[in-house]
Formats: sequence, C-alpha cells, structure tokens
Amino acid sequence: MIRAATSADIPVIHAMIRELAEYEKVPDEARADEPQLAEALFGERPAAFAHIAEDRGLPVGFALWFLNFSTWRGVHGIYLEDLYVRPEARGGGHGKALLTELARICVERGYERLEWAVLNWNKPSIDFYEALGARAQDEWTVYRLTDGALTALGARA
Repeated sequence: MIRAATSADIPVIHAMIRELAEYEKVPDEARADEPQLAEALFGERPAAFAHIAEDRGLPVGFALWFLNFSTWRGVHGIYLEDLYVRPEARGGGHGKALLTELARICVERGYERLEWAVLNWNKPSIDFYEALGARAQDEWTVYRLTDGALTALGARA
C-alpha cells in the first residue's frame, strides 16, 4: 500500500534517510534532523512531500519529492529526491508502487516530467529504472555547491 506521509511518519522517514545514507556509503552527509523534516514536509509552507510504502501495516519504504519547473515545457514536474525500500522488502514491488504513484500524480496534475538522480555504481537501481522505461540523461552533468564553496560564493554578493 502507498499512502501520503503524515507528521506521525517523521521518525520513520528520518530513520530511512539514515539507512539510505548508509547504503550510499555517506552516512555523515545525512545531517537533517526530525524537526527540519517536519518543517519541510508539514510546516506552514511545505517545500517537499513524501509517500510511504507499507507492507502489512509496517513502513518499508518512502519517496520524498518536490516540484520543479520546466521552462521549455512551461509546466511543473516532480523531482524525486529520495526513493528507498528497506532491504528485507526489496523485490516486493514497493519501489515500483512508489514510482507509479508519483507518475499518477504527474498525469493527474498535468506535470510532464518525473526526474531523479541515481549513483553511477548503483546497477540494481539503474536496471530497475530502465525496466520501467526511464532513460538516463547522459548529456547532462550535475553540479553542486555546498559547505565552504557555497559560503564563499554567497559572500561575494
């Protein structure tokens, strides 16, 4: 079962974010805390949204996403920040169900893109996404400013 997250899900979402960071071999980079997640997902002006995958009433996965905008298409899309299914539940269709729900939201709301990034070494996920019809955007390279570089650039303003 896939359902929209509620504020009661903050602890489990936080735990799964930590699990995802461990899986991606960067546990120290997951610094968000529960109050930050609560504000981002359920504050006065939510910046992100989440869905929970349940199996027999227990949370086994989540998708955390936000809206982006295509200047070329003139409409919103969904950017999937995190998709995670706990190891013991993988292969049970939960990841596909989460993506299906996000695709349904896109179609229902007239959004024309559902996008996400995947680590180059994550072959099981790449194979899974390609089996669903997703295609890598190989001509694009992701850039990111964080920490000291972000602070330094921002200080120039």
